[in-house]
Amino acid sequence: MTSRKPVTPTPLKRVTPVPADIEIAQSATLKPIAQLAEEIGILPEELELYGPYKAKVKLSILERLKDVPNGQYIDVTAITPTPLGEGKTTTTVGLSQALGAHLGYSVFTCIRQPSQGPTFGIKGGAAGGGYSQVIPMEDFNLHLTGDIHAITAANNLLAAAIDARVLHESGATDEQLFNRLCPTDKNGKRRFAPGLLGRLKKLGIQKTDPDDLTPEERSRLVRLDIDPATITWRRVLDTSDRFLRGIIIGKGPEEAGFERETGFDITVASELMAILALTTSLKDMRERIGRIVVAVSRSGEPITAEDLGVAGALTVLMKDAIKPNLMQTLEGTPVFVHAGPFANIAHGNSSILADQIALKLADFVVTESGFGSDIGMEKFFDIKCRYSGLLPSVVVLVATVRALKMHGGGPRVVAGKPLDPAYTDENLPLLREGLGNLIHHIQIVRKFGIPVVVAINRFHTDTPAELAMIQEAAVQAGAEDAVVSRHWELGGEGAIDLANAVVRASQKPRNFRFLYPLEMPIKEKIETIAREVYGADGVDYSPEAEKQIEEYTRMGFDTLPICMAKTHLSLSHDPNLKGVPKGFRLPVREVRASAGAGFLYPLIGKMSTMPGLPTRPAFFEIDIDPDTEKIIGLS
Repeated sequence: MTSRKPVTPTPLKRVTPVPADIEIAQSATLKPIAQLAEEIGILPEELELYGPYKAKVKLSILERLKDVPNGQYIDVTAITPTPLGEGKTTTTVGLSQALGAHLGYSVFTCIRQPSQGPTFGIKGGAAGGGYSQVIPMEDFNLHLTGDIHAITAANNLLAAAIDARVLHESGATDEQLFNRLCPTDKNGKRRFAPGLLGRLKKLGIQKTDPDDLTPEERSRLVRLDIDPATITWRRVLDTSDRFLRGIIIGKGPEEAGFERETGFDITVASELMAILALTTSLKDMRERIGRIVVAVSRSGEPITAEDLGVAGALTVLMKDAIKPNLMQTLEGTPVFVHAGPFANIAHGNSSILADQIALKLADFVVTESGFGSDIGMEKFFDIKCRYSGLLPSVVVLVATVRALKMHGGGPRVVAGKPLDPAYTDENLPLLREGLGNLIHHIQIVRKFGIPVVVAINRFHTDTPAELAMIQEAAVQAGAEDAVVSRHWELGGEGAIDLANAVVRASQKPRNFRFLYPLEMPIKEKIETIAREVYGADGVDYSPEAEKQIEEYTRMGFDTLPICMAKTHLSLSHDPNLKGVPKGFRLPVREVRASAGAGFLYPLIGKMSTMPGLPTRPAFFEIDIDPDTEKIIGLS
């Protein structure tokens, strides 16, 4: 049983002015991860060390703690952000530090592992910032324990298996395929390899000796007859590489006649990443991977990873990735970093498993859903909570003066360029015009029946009058409280008021409800999200999307939840429409199925599943000192 005692805090070494994030992280005092694990009630045999400051936690801990009641479940989200981000992860970490290092609660932070796409691209790292960070910051933002690489390897093994199967089936008879897939051993005996057992079960063939199969059964077993035009599985890479968005494969001399157009997604958009985030056990992950649909046969049969015989191998490649990664904040409170699906092109939440373990170990679990409440939080509720069965206690909605001024009609905000004076000088009329975005996000949260606390992430240029205006508007719109927070500058001490507000809100009644029932038809689910969350007047479907919806309904996927792939820079599909857009219709250009993960994802407008690098990417700043081996330039 866990005692749920708070950890021993690590004192901050604050400096004024606040140094660069990496300087703070590299000068921090790191608690040995084995010591932190002991403090929070993780047994040594439940820990797999990856050096002195990070470790994986074995899933066996869930069985040991199964009778321990769950702590309070807090989700941190935000208003519609500027391209700079509004400090959501920093707020998540600062709130946790306040709860655990200053108020004496046991607390766990659960966040995603960042993709190297944004780390080396536009956004930079995702470990938080200032005096509210996860450390070691370099490990967090780079390879960590290799989970994303494992997903890349598994994803691309599946892609290779698909094209190889199409190639080999085309030049062989049924008997030749059977002899290759069920070869005789040195004693002249055949056996079914483990990779064939799922296909046999699907076909309803209960025979255990391959030689007992009839010619028809042999044909059904070995010939998938994939229609290459229906292959939806794409290769992935954890790099923002726009030139791989569309490619032609099969250009080698031995593959002549098998050319086809395809492309790459970024690894964190892979269905395997979504499966990692939504799975509840190794057995569940194995089953979900087997259900991945990669194509359709010429007779209209969905072709899965199980049909290809590769699902077991994919699970083996991800067997370590399923274990959450244990790290710490600057103030020595525990953090699980696990899974990293993008929020605008996937469901944007860290793993169910990390949350399940953390809720057994802590009074409060603070997790973060990607981007705004219209994207990450809606998916947190309608997808993640639906599969986990976990009920949220409070939503923390992060807002900034600068973002609200942008929504009020302020000049364009561009990453890497100085902010216009409209954002750094007091401008109450501009701020007032943008408050509608905050109010809309508060209303989105309230639709789910959960108390909401607004966290105003304070910047040094914000004035008391501007902060007071936001607080008043938030409370009038239905927030339980609206608190100015200075965690970036002060660490947990700067978020004590926010933490107290969250504790109070966690004691308020809640009436959690999903936005839609799963039985609702696909189009109605899409239209409910468009109308109730984004404020759209309606939805327009491309002919391709119409056909896909019809096909997924025929296949029985119409009872899956919906994961909208939409820009995070607007409540609408158009990133240029700020504030609370009105009079727009949502264009659905394509609908894809993630049957293994367990959702359908419509692609809205021009949403891309492979980001591109800007003219001056973040990698310009990143280097290593060869004498000290210190990494420089990460942010």
